Amino acid sequence: MIETTAFVALGVIFVLALLGVHVALTFLIGSTVGLYILFGDWQITLGLLQQTAFDGIRDYNLMVIPLFAVMGLLIARSGAAQDLFTLANRSLGRIPGRLAVATVAGNAIFAAVTGVGVAAAATFSHIAYPSMKASGYSRSYAAGAIAGSSVLGLLIPPSVFMIVWAILTEQSIGRLFAGGVLPGILLAVLFGLWCVVAAARGDRPRQSLSSAAVKPVEDADSDALPDRVDPIGVFGVAAIIVLTLGGIWGGYFTPTEGSAVGLVGGIVLSLAKGLRLEQMRDASREAGMVVTPIMFLLLGASMYAKLLALAGVPQLVGELFLSLHLGMGGTILVMVAIWLVLGCFVDSISIMLLTVPLFWPIAQSLQVDPIVFAIVGILVIEAGVLSPPFGIGVFVVKAAIPDAELKLGEVFRGVVPFWVLILVVAVLVYLFPPLVTWIPSLL
Repeated sequence: MIETTAFVALGVIFVLALLGVHVALTFLIGSTVGLYILFGDWQITLGLLQQTAFDGIRDYNLMVIPLFAVMGLLIARSGAAQDLFTLANRSLGRIPGRLAVATVAGNAIFAAVTGVGVAAAATFSHIAYPSMKASGYSRSYAAGAIAGSSVLGLLIPPSVFMIVWAILTEQSIGRLFAGGVLPGILLAVLFGLWCVVAAARGDRPRQSLSSAAVKPVEDADSDALPDRVDPIGVFGVAAIIVLTLGGIWGGYFTPTEGSAVGLVGGIVLSLAKGLRLEQMRDASREAGMVVTPIMFLLLGASMYAKLLALAGVPQLVGELFLSLHLGMGGTILVMVAIWLVLGCFVDSISIMLLTVPLFWPIAQSLQVDPIVFAIVGILVIEAGVLSPPFGIGVFVVKAAIPDAELKLGEVFRGVVPFWVLILVVAVLVYLFPPLVTWIPSLL
C-alpha cells in the first residue's frame, strides 16, 4: 500500500507540474489522492489537509518572506539601486566591460537588501541595459550580464531561497544566511572577472551606432550615467545591511524580527529618497504579487510533506539510493543531475519544494554537512533560473528590457557563462566545505 501510494501521488504531482498546472495546485491534488489511497476515508483525508494548512499558514517564520520582499521592492523603487550601479561604475576606473562589472557589483549589493531575484532582474534591466546599449555593448552581452548577476539575490542573504530551504529542513535561517556569504562573494567576483575577460578578448561586439554616438566604449560608459551619486541611497543601503544582517548574526533579534527592522529601514530610506505614498503602495502591491505564489507553494508543500511522512516515502527513496551503492559523491551527483533536469521545465522554488523533503533525509544519513548540502543545492537549483526553456530569470529580463530587437535566444546565449560559473562554485563548495561553514562556526 505504501509503495502504491507513493507511486501514484508522486506520479500525479510530477505529471501535472510538467503539464504546466500551477505547482501549488499539483501539490494539493497529489496529496489529496495519496492520502485517500493511504486511508481510504475522505473525512480523515480532508481533516489532515485542513490541519496541515492551518499549521502552515500560522508559522511565525513565514513572515520573513513578505517583510524582506516589501523592503527590497521599496528600496528598488526609491532609486537606491541606481545609486549603487552608478557608484560601482564610477569606482571601477577604465577596466574592460566596466558597465557589466558595475551591474554585477550593483546586483551583489542589492542582493544584500532583498532576497527576491526577480526584483533585481527587473530593476537592473531598466537601469543597466540602456546604459550598456548606449555605450556599444552587444545585446547578448548586456542582457546576459543582467540576467546572470540577478541570481546573486538567491544566494546572498537575505535570500528567499534560503528561508524556504531552512523552513523545509528545520535549520537555522541565520546560520544558513551566514553560510551563503562567502560563496555569494566568490560567485560575484567570478561573474565580474568573466565580464572583464570577455570584454578584453573582444567577445563584446559594438552595437551599430550613429556617427554622432560613436565614441570609445569606456568613455561612453561615463556619459551614459548620471553625474552624481546620491549618498542617501548608498549609505542608506549600507546601514540597512549592517543593521539587519548584523543584528541577526549578533543575536540581537531573530530573522523574523530582523526582517521587520529591515522593512522599517526600507521605509525610512524610501521617504528620504522622496518616494511618494502612492509609489510605496505600488511597491507593496508588487511585493504581494511576488510573495503570494510563494506562500501558496509553501502551503501546498506542507500538505505534500505530510503525505511523504505518513507514507514513508523518504525512507523508500533513501533505501533506493543506498541500494545503488553510489557513496556520498555519487549520490550528490545524482541529486544534482535531477535538479538540473527539473530546472529546464519547473521553476526553482517548486523544484526545492518537490525534492528537498526527499533528498534531505538521504543527505543526513550520509552525514553531509547540512549547510554545505543546502548551499550546493541552492546553487544548482539557482542555475535553473537561467536554464532553457523555462529560465524564469531570463524571461523576466527579456520582458523588462526596453528593446524590441532583443531576442530571447540572445539572452540565453549571454547567460551561458554565468550558468557554468554557478556550477563551478557549487563544486568548490562541495570540495572545500569551509567556504560555507567558517562564518557560521563563528556565530
